[in-house]
Amino acid sequence: MGRDTSNQAKEGFATRAIHVGYRPADESGALTPPVFMTSTYAFETAEAGEEIFRGEREGYVYGRTRNPTQALFEERFASLESAEAGLAVASGMAAISSTLWTLLQAGDQVVIDHTLYGNSFVLFVRGLTRFGVKVVVADFTDLDAVEAAVSLGAPKLVFFESPANPNLRIIDVAAVGRIAHQAGALVIVDNTFATPALQQPILLGADLVVHSATKFIGGHGDLIAGVVAGPRSIVETIRRQGLRYLTGATIAPLTAFLLLRGLKTLELRMERHCSSALAIAELLEQHRAVTRVSYPGLAHSPFHQLARRQMAAFGGLVACELRGGKKEGMAFMNRLSLVTRAVSLGDAETLVQHPASMTHSTYTEEERRKHGISDGLIRFSIGLETLSDLKDDILQALDAVQL
Repeated sequence: MGRDTSNQAKEGFATRAIHVGYRPADESGALTPPVFMTSTYAFETAEAGEEIFRGEREGYVYGRTRNPTQALFEERFASLESAEAGLAVASGMAAISSTLWTLLQAGDQVVIDHTLYGNSFVLFVRGLTRFGVKVVVADFTDLDAVEAAVSLGAPKLVFFESPANPNLRIIDVAAVGRIAHQAGALVIVDNTFATPALQQPILLGADLVVHSATKFIGGHGDLIAGVVAGPRSIVETIRRQGLRYLTGATIAPLTAFLLLRGLKTLELRMERHCSSALAIAELLEQHRAVTRVSYPGLAHSPFHQLARRQMAAFGGLVACELRGGKKEGMAFMNRLSLVTRAVSLGDAETLVQHPASMTHSTYTEEERRKHGISDGLIRFSIGLETLSDLKDDILQALDAVQL
């Protein structure tokens, strides 16, 4: 007999991350779910195939839209995000673009926060606008500004990140959600930095959640993937349209398998990422070469109280600025030995990068200046190494460039 799964909705986060949707008895006792390496699926009868195509019965048709390994990950991930359904795709940008191409058409208006991952920002302000979608940019930390932005028209959706990339601004998900819903807009939150282990935006009032699963969800720097989660009717529409023929951004079965592996340790990894990040933030703000540290876990952060309300912990990202600006920041990065100079985040390795010239180079210089992405900003993704080793490496690099 396999395990009774009828009460899984009541089980804890880590238990669901390991067990939802699969019993070893389902696959000849195999403890680990199999990888289904197939591109197409056989129909029992021609009539059955027709019904599956029409969506009148459950089943698989073609690997571009659905695969059993993928489906298991989607079910498990949706449970963790408190969503009805999930859709896994080839990258975080694929999750966002598949969603937007499904929900929007020429003449629609969207409202976005002014601080997003660089490629997300350019998709909105220089991508969608080419196809007749109006994009309004606002400071989502200012609720009056959000209200003013949504009052300019009848927005189809609002989109933001919290914590925001790269300077870790925290957005009040519930408050923005209320404003957006009063205007008739859908609320989409990029939850990549927090993960469902720390924050579940749907419980706070968001309609859809998107992720770059490349980051903390995968957790090992060995895959690229994305996820969108939310109401089943919307998610399945994105599967049939945004994934099936608008982007074709199919996730590989082996990638879905690796994401299932990542989910099993997500809660434990996030605990370590968060505790080490707080320690590194405190270390940075005590050094005289550092002029500013951005981390919502610091008690004096302007976002501290809001983060405490809507997050279980404060995340694994830390940003800072050095007294000498970009020149000293680059010299500091070059002095690091254990910490790796690389974009991305959420890996076991601690990574450091310069947003203005790397992840946010798609912003113009004026846009970066206006939206608080300074040339001297440095962003760390704190990994899982021994904390004392990280501290030693960061301190020696700071001491070497100290003014």
